[in-house]
Amino acid sequence: MNSNINMFENGEEKNDITKYKSYNIEVSKHLRHFKKLEPLDIEFNDITYSVPTGRKESKVILKGISGQFKSGELTAILGASGSGKSTLLNILAGYKFQGVTGSININGQPRDVNEFIKASCYIMQNDLIQPKLTTYEAICFAIDLKLGSKLTKTEKSAAIKEIMEILRLIKAKNTVSEELSGGERKRLSIALELVNNPPVIFLDEPTTGLDEVSSIQCILLLQKLAKRLMRTVVCSIHTPSASIFSKFDNIYVMQNGQCVYRGPSNNVVPFLQQIGIGCPIHYNPADFILEVSTGEYGQEYVERMITYVNKKLPILSITRSIKEFELERKHSRISWYEQFVTLFKRMMLQLYRDRRYVYFKISLHIFTGIMNGLIFLNIGNDGSKTLFNFGFCFICLIVFLYIPMLPILLHFPSEVLLIKREHFNRWYNLSSYYCALSLSYIPVQFFTTLIYVAMVYTITGQPLELPRISKFFSICLICAFIAESLALSVASILNMENSMFIGPTIAAPLMLLAVQGMGDSEPLPIYRTVIMYSSYLRYGLEGLIVATYGYNREKLPCPIEEVYCHYSSPRELLRTMRMEHTVFWIDIMVLIFILIIMKALTFYLLRQRLQPNKTFQTLHLIGQIIKNRLNSP
Repeated sequence: MNSNINMFENGEEKNDITKYKSYNIEVSKHLRHFKKLEPLDIEFNDITYSVPTGRKESKVILKGISGQFKSGELTAILGASGSGKSTLLNILAGYKFQGVTGSININGQPRDVNEFIKASCYIMQNDLIQPKLTTYEAICFAIDLKLGSKLTKTEKSAAIKEIMEILRLIKAKNTVSEELSGGERKRLSIALELVNNPPVIFLDEPTTGLDEVSSIQCILLLQKLAKRLMRTVVCSIHTPSASIFSKFDNIYVMQNGQCVYRGPSNNVVPFLQQIGIGCPIHYNPADFILEVSTGEYGQEYVERMITYVNKKLPILSITRSIKEFELERKHSRISWYEQFVTLFKRMMLQLYRDRRYVYFKISLHIFTGIMNGLIFLNIGNDGSKTLFNFGFCFICLIVFLYIPMLPILLHFPSEVLLIKREHFNRWYNLSSYYCALSLSYIPVQFFTTLIYVAMVYTITGQPLELPRISKFFSICLICAFIAESLALSVASILNMENSMFIGPTIAAPLMLLAVQGMGDSEPLPIYRTVIMYSSYLRYGLEGLIVATYGYNREKLPCPIEEVYCHYSSPRELLRTMRMEHTVFWIDIMVLIFILIIMKALTFYLLRQRLQPNKTFQTLHLIGQIIKNRLNSP
């Protein structure tokens, strides 16, 4: 029965197993941190899932499959690409549940998705780890976010050390995440979710990108977690080697959305013999059953596999208490304030580590300030250059539109994927994260805006009066924050490529609308006036002009070489630009109101990206249908 697997455990493969005996012993010794929790068994029956592809058309991904994954067992979902294994994993983890039919039971009782998510974690295929943090710091922040003040500092240090010993991360303790190897990144991803000891662990392709040695280490770790802690560990995997295949307690093989085998790994060869095909003695059973299931040896064997599974491999019902769902109620997440403080500390540490980005942003503001200052050199008090000074104010707004916007459009879409993983695994509330994010942007933006305004205001010869300077700076700073919020709202729902296209596309009409009708002797129609004031740049421009020329500023000197300076009187400029009755404080209050609206809109869009309502689900569905139509031949 086990001849094929045993063949691979002799020779080189056996050497690998011997090589990791010390690792197995090491894992079993360090389990003191984990508390004894009630095990969870998963049972699913007649699961069907389909996605629409066009008008009255849909593609069936899962076709009425059933199965059972027990605690204390390491389960592998196998299948060729497109077989539906990742979809099944997403559905079982609660990552996808819209449009799913069938039943999913936990310990014999119907699953409550929200309660189940509290008792499980999902480690996705891509190792999404917070950048600029060492291994120790990443685990420390994970413990602070998941356990908070429930542990003392001594207990936290002991817990971190224990987790790092279990996952063999001691040598990488002070290594920054970007410098970790593939195996270390995978083990760190697991470590971050283990800190609160979830009863169920889902992993999507945990060995992807790892060599054979690292893959064996990873699977041995998962095996020990399942057996020693009585956890339910389920992972999808593409093509495991024979030695890795033998480590799985339970195998669930899929093909074209159907189950073609479920049962122990050492029963694969007898199963194949039962359907009339023998596995060659030197062949990896995992590779062979996948080849048979894809129809390489004839479609009749696939039909026999499906029939045999449905008729001769029954699923026995599970009856066990469900006390584990009380765990989240008894030990609720840490307070909102603790989450906020921890996240803000993490963001500021990452910002401090990413000093090249900060230096680059400062350098960019200095360079832009010097260029604009030299272009508009000493025009602030020149009666013949008043209109040029108007252009200078408008360019300042453009600077604080694009410079704050573009970096966010570049990096925030990838950060959203991190937020999605952490939020799904219940690290924190979205509101606490968003408040910490908004606050973390303030120091750098305040400092860079101060540098730019101090440079250009002085170089261009603007009036050196503290009230005017403070008003000028306030307008620029608020407009920069609005531009950041605009970029965040775009990047919250789009990927990087689309964000970089949509962001500047939105910025162009904002600039055009802000200056329409200026200098026109005829009053604008009401609809054009409304459209004009829909651009926040209009309020910013009015604020800068009033701060510079308002408040009864005296007549500007006219150079000797100029015969007549029509706009040397600030009042004449304000009258021509239709700003003679503009009140600075109204403009700044409107800008603050727009900033609040943009912050709220960004939070709403980010929440819809993580937990879409029916409207956004419909829009996403329409987008998928259009995409499928465009990609279809």
